[in-house]
This record gives sequence, structure tokens and C-alpha cells, in this order.
Amino acid sequence: MSDGSGQQQEYPGTTPPMEPVPKDRMDGYQGRGLLSGKRALVTGGDSGIGRAVSVAFAKEGADVSIAYLASLEDEDAEATAELVRAEGRNCHLHRLDLASEQECERLVREAVEELGGLDILVNHAGTQEAVEDFTETTTEQFDRTFKVNVYGVFWLIRAALPHLREGSAIINTGSVNGLRGNKTLIDYSASKGAIHVLTMSLAQSLAAKGIRVNCVAPGPVWTPLIPATLPAGHVEGFGEHVPMGRPAHPDEIAPSYVFFAADQLSSYYTGEVLAPVGGETHPG
Repeated sequence: MSDGSGQQQEYPGTTPPMEPVPKDRMDGYQGRGLLSGKRALVTGGDSGIGRAVSVAFAKEGADVSIAYLASLEDEDAEATAELVRAEGRNCHLHRLDLASEQECERLVREAVEELGGLDILVNHAGTQEAVEDFTETTTEQFDRTFKVNVYGVFWLIRAALPHLREGSAIINTGSVNGLRGNKTLIDYSASKGAIHVLTMSLAQSLAAKGIRVNCVAPGPVWTPLIPATLPAGHVEGFGEHVPMGRPAHPDEIAPSYVFFAADQLSSYYTGEVLAPVGGETHPG
């Protein structure tokens, strides 16, 4: 970041120790009922982009169930729930590992029960681990990356589809790394490329049912995952390579998810990969 620090955290990272603290509370955002009465499940909703999305959805009138990985994140998750409830909406928390098919199925089942149905599924949770040399990537790491980032999305969508109806929305989180690659995040980049094409294919498959499937593929965003997964040298100056010269804050990315979730705004959008990347251009 701009303060020049190469701060580090235990995986999966938390918000309070970060400097600067991410802007992820959607302060000043004015909802206008775009998601009134909707019910949303957001994975990775405890902090960062997931927190901002959950709060934005609440401000637009949605109840939210949030999934997150570890007890280390309990404080962050509770803080997000408080922000959602402060908007007069219900919020439910689930701690689980999305690398498990059974856990994914349980999550959807419980979210549907507590929300009274499901209208919006946001597959945001993901994992990454940087390596300087591709041969350092173990089979265990590669498997874990795809289990969380791809299989988990597949399992959640498959479990959610019987509960979704015409007008429902599925929003996946991709990455600029899935659009142009990253030499130190090769398995992660490949997993996000898979999510982009999964989005496009599912959009075609589900169009006749009136279920829209889209993807947000951010560039550098200042979230707990960064100091928790990148080496100090990569954290220092993080995001300064893009034309805007800085990483995004989560609050700057969340409106993209509102756009895709709200039929009033994006009824003719499906199969799209929206890339808020701070001015970086790339082929395709």
C-alpha cells in the first residue's frame, strides 16, 4: 500500500490489523429498494468485498446469509452481521469449508430454511497462495485452490438451482488474473479463468429459466486476503501498477454486484464478466 509497509497476516486474514483499514462498510451508500424482499447468500461475506456486498444488499432491502471459513474470522463476520442488521435486515452466519461438497449442500439447505427461500447467490469466497516458481506448487495446493474456487462454486450453484426462480441471479467472483494470468498465482489464475467460462456457459444454460448468471472480475482490491496470502514484497506497493496507481477499496467494487443482482438494472445482462480493474487493459 501507499504507506510502504509489507504487512503480513495469518491466513485467511482479518480486517482490524490492516493499515490502512479497508473501506468496506458502504458508508454514504443510499439504497433505493432495488432488492426489496430479496434473499441472498454471500460466500466470503465476512470481510472485504463480501462484506461490502452484504451491506449494500441490505441497504437495497435484502436479507443476507453469509458464509466464511475460519474461527479467526468470527469477529469480522459478526461486524458484518451488525452492519446488515443495522439496516433492518436479517443476517445469518455460517462458518464452513467450501472445499467440501457436503458442507456446500448443507449451507444452501440452511440458508434457504432461514431466509425462507433464495433469490441471489453470490459465489465470492476464494483462496490463493503465491509461489515464485511454478514447480513449488504442490498437488495439495493445486487441489485446494480448485476445490474452493471452482468445485465449491459448482456445488453451491447445483444445490441452489432447485430453489431459484425466474428473476433470480447468480453472481460469481472472478479476477483480472483469470483474464490475463499471473506468474506467481498460476493455479489461482487458472481457477478464475474456469469461473469466467463457467459463468458464460451457465448463463446460456439457464437463460430460458429466467435465471441470470454474471461475474465480477476485480483487479487489485485491498482486503485481508492480500496480507494473508502474498509475500511482504508483493503487499508493499500493492495495486500501484494499474493506471489509477492504487488498489480499489471493497466499497468501490460492491456496486457491481448490486447491478447484477437487481433485475431493474441488468435484466438483459447474462454471461457477462465485468472487470473493475483500475484502468488496466487486456485482450478480449
